[in-house]
Amino acid sequence: MLTEKQVMEIKSHLEKAQNPLFFFDNDADGLCSFLLLQRWIGRGKGFPVKSFPDLTVDYFRKVNELNADYIFILDKPVVSEDFFKEVKQVNIPVVWIDHHGAQSNIPDFVNYYDPTLNKPPSNEPVTALCYQITNKKDDLWIAVMGCVADGYVPDFYEDFKKDFPDLTVDSKDAFHVLYSSQIGQIAQTLGNGLKDRTTNVISMLKFLMRAAGPYDVLEETNKNHTMHERSKQIQKKFNELIDRAKILAKSSDKILFFKYGGDLSISAELANKLCYLFPEKVVVVAYMSGIKANVSIRGKNVKKLVEQAIKGLENATGGGHEMAVGAQVRIEDVDKFKENLNRILV
Repeated sequence: MLTEKQVMEIKSHLEKAQNPLFFFDNDADGLCSFLLLQRWIGRGKGFPVKSFPDLTVDYFRKVNELNADYIFILDKPVVSEDFFKEVKQVNIPVVWIDHHGAQSNIPDFVNYYDPTLNKPPSNEPVTALCYQITNKKDDLWIAVMGCVADGYVPDFYEDFKKDFPDLTVDSKDAFHVLYSSQIGQIAQTLGNGLKDRTTNVISMLKFLMRAAGPYDVLEETNKNHTMHERSKQIQKKFNELIDRAKILAKSSDKILFFKYGGDLSISAELANKLCYLFPEKVVVVAYMSGIKANVSIRGKNVKKLVEQAIKGLENATGGGHEMAVGAQVRIEDVDKFKENLNRILV
């Protein structure tokens, strides 16, 4: 977790910010992190970052468009040098909260907070860190969603169970909570809602910034109809892909290596569900699109495994946590990447 000093510093930045812009990773952890901070200060706008793995310079235009006086970066492991060059020219304060420990060349003017660098180190989801900062009990449901969607059951889940027993299950397994409870269902709906046109995503953010509680989101109304419809579309495709992967799993041994294409990038979500269904396997999901494949890997000690498997592969990158890693590999190197994984695991 963050230190008391770090919490106070971040609170001070939030209080100073009159028109902050929150850039957050395009998943439930990033979204819920933004919601916690924005709802605490009651001002600012959020924008999901779809570029992987870094926040690219293309997003800087939003700073000027929205006339931001503060930049907050949430749950992004890497930020491009060009983005920071643009920031330096306009002299806007930057607060970056992450839990990946991925980037070393951080400019001096950036206020960087990552518990993996604290003593003792930890790597709770950024949602958990943001709830530590705000501690706003009315937003406990948001904090729980972001955490379980990122594979983590926080201590405050017990408090949430007492307040909302009908939305929870009695479990310390984050994926069991995610796939077997209604609060998990809401988290999946939000994650799916991010995978929509920008105008619809912005509408969803505005709705969530004002939502009174989880039932406002769980119940489909005219205010959140578009979000629910998009989620249903994605869930149908998601279930079809999971069914295909289940068939493949029957003939796989240590590694379940699943490739798919199309216009929907949900490799992380697929990998999480397959890891839940097949916990004894290393799960690899490769989304084949363009010149590179986005790859999500889940399993025990997969971070070291991936680091070894991408060695020698041109322009391949990878990083994340011990049990959950994201990587990018050239399309023509995907089969070689698979071979390397199999060889290392023998």
